[in-house]
Amino acid sequence: MDSGYSTASGRMHVVVFPWLAFGHLLPSLDLTQRLASRGHRVSFVSTPRNISRLPPVRPELAPLVNFVSLQLPPVEGLPDGAECTNDIPHDKFDLHRDAFDGLAAPFSQFLGTAHADWVIIDGFQHWAAAAALEHKVPCAMILLGSAHMICTYNHRPEHEESPVEAGQGRPAEAPTVEVERMKLIQDKGSSGVSIADRFSLTLDMCSLVVLRSCAEFEPEDVPLLSTLRGKPVAFIGLMPPSPDGRREEDNEDAIVRWLDAQPAKSVVYVALGSEVPLSVEQVHELALGLELVGTRFLWALRKPSGVSDADLLPVGFEERTRGRGVVATNWVPQMSILAHAAVGAFLTHCGWSSTIEGLLFGHPLIMLPMFFDQEPHAQLMEGKKAGVKVPRNDQDGSFDREGVAAAVRAVMVEEESRSVLTASAKKLQEIIADRACQEKYIDGFVQQLRSYKD
Repeated sequence: MDSGYSTASGRMHVVVFPWLAFGHLLPSLDLTQRLASRGHRVSFVSTPRNISRLPPVRPELAPLVNFVSLQLPPVEGLPDGAECTNDIPHDKFDLHRDAFDGLAAPFSQFLGTAHADWVIIDGFQHWAAAAALEHKVPCAMILLGSAHMICTYNHRPEHEESPVEAGQGRPAEAPTVEVERMKLIQDKGSSGVSIADRFSLTLDMCSLVVLRSCAEFEPEDVPLLSTLRGKPVAFIGLMPPSPDGRREEDNEDAIVRWLDAQPAKSVVYVALGSEVPLSVEQVHELALGLELVGTRFLWALRKPSGVSDADLLPVGFEERTRGRGVVATNWVPQMSILAHAAVGAFLTHCGWSSTIEGLLFGHPLIMLPMFFDQEPHAQLMEGKKAGVKVPRNDQDGSFDREGVAAAVRAVMVEEESRSVLTASAKKLQEIIADRACQEKYIDGFVQQLRSYKD
């Protein structure tokens, strides 16, 4: 690599190294292509199997994108070939982080010869930030969530206790659930470094924080985040996905044909992400809730570990809902589904990418947040009247079929509430789909990188 690349041509060489989860890999690849589209060279670092499963880079950008493959070291107890979080049972996530930490030395070795102008990493790999410091390359930590989420968990005044310290949660959520979530990210696990510590250490060593949001979408929270713990914050916009480069699978035609046969705006698309599968008991409550409300549905269901096909769904559920519901346990073409005229709402876990994708097509949300960052996203959408949360038990966070049915009914059936939710979702769609608005944030981000002075 030419160490004079950036100074000779005015273009940069940026290293992008995301956490090993598709909710991070895919938007990081999207950012990679947006940087390449502006003439910058990008090295995208990941593991061999993860790289092989990514959608192809657009042909005109391929000469500027270099995939750097680092072999994930074996860890006892981690399944063979488990390189991404959706390959791994939830109780093995600690081991996955242990294996990920084994990439510290090879990443540092790569960076020592890369002649990079910037490194962009997630908060999970504090050791990558340390490598950037060692090799005198400025480092940016990217946070792939809403500004509201960052304000919720990281922008409390110095004197204010955290929910764990205070023993209480945020007003919209049960105290016990919030405390358990905070404990989860503070658990040191087998690696000896908690998720919270990883983010804190990375933040300490980085020069810039990068956030996937914009003032037009979050006018209340974005102005509060010009800095984060003293580090400047750059906003890259919402990076709405493009159908270009999406992968195709054998079952895509069958799913689209089924949607083609459904009335307009009649189908609830159900997808709760790939990282934290429901328990079989939760799967049954969600299934019975969908049955109870009686709407059409298309459900992308990740099977819980150790559950047989026979036990996955309630007895007789598929027979009772045949003709108006489809349950798919393999990969589904989410963008094609959300773009289809038959879809009328999105039942989602409120991962940030899924939230943006649903609203890109103007769908009101039925919200069932499952993990730490998703609850603030659901709160944000609830505040904007673009979605309804499935009610949960005050103490253990559980939900039941009646609550599922009530939330689906409010979004899909009850005309008064549906009209408000749909109108709000359409307003947010206008912001997300405003290409000029979103691209100006990438241009501004590039300018911040180019003008950086240590």
